[in-house]
This record gives sequence, C-alpha cells and structure tokens, in this order.
Amino acid sequence: MATLFEKIAAREVPSEIVYEDDSCLVIRDIAPKAPVHLLIIPRKPLENLMAATEGDVSLLGHLLWVSHEIGKKLGGDGYRIIINNGKSAGQIVPHLHLHLLAGKDLAEDGY
Repeated sequence: MATLFEKIAAREVPSEIVYEDDSCLVIRDIAPKAPVHLLIIPRKPLENLMAATEGDVSLLGHLLWVSHEIGKKLGGDGYRIIINNGKSAGQIVPHLHLHLLAGKDLAEDGY
C-alpha cells in the first residue's frame, strides 16, 4: 500500500509542493511547528533512515543538499533539519522525510 507521501508525489493527494526534482519533493507541513516548516521527501519509498542501504548514499546526500539550498532561500539566518527515525522518535508517516524548520529563533526550543 502506498504511503501518504507516495500519494502526494503521484498527485493523488493534494499538497503545496514548493520544490521537486527526479529524486525528491518538498512540501509544506500541514501542522507547522515554525513559520517555515517544510518536508523534504525522497521519491524512493524508504520506511526510515534505518531502512537505507549503502546504495542510498547518493540519495541521502541529495536530500541534505536540497535541504541546504531551500534553507538558504527561506531560512533567514538559520534553519534546523530534523529526521524522526521510527515511531519511538516521533515518526508518523512510514516514509523517510526531513523536516526543515525556520522563520523564528529555534535556539530557545531546548535542542
């Protein structure tokens, strides 16, 4: 069964896509935790980071690069990247994704 993110990538579920390429797409989070809260989602359906293999190194690097490029444009003077890896870490959708948070002082969040 396709995950929510696979359905978004296939345009079966509407979402505000702010960037996409052959390897990933970036959407706005529907429950933002900061003024800028984006999700960087690989098109390849990896359940989480633990499911990645050595063959995914290039994809993982690309996701970080895309995060960096978008963070530079939308993050002001800084941004935070978060990967929730598994249910006990707060991962809700079983499809690897990176959260990009920006638009406020995140240093006060206690991380």
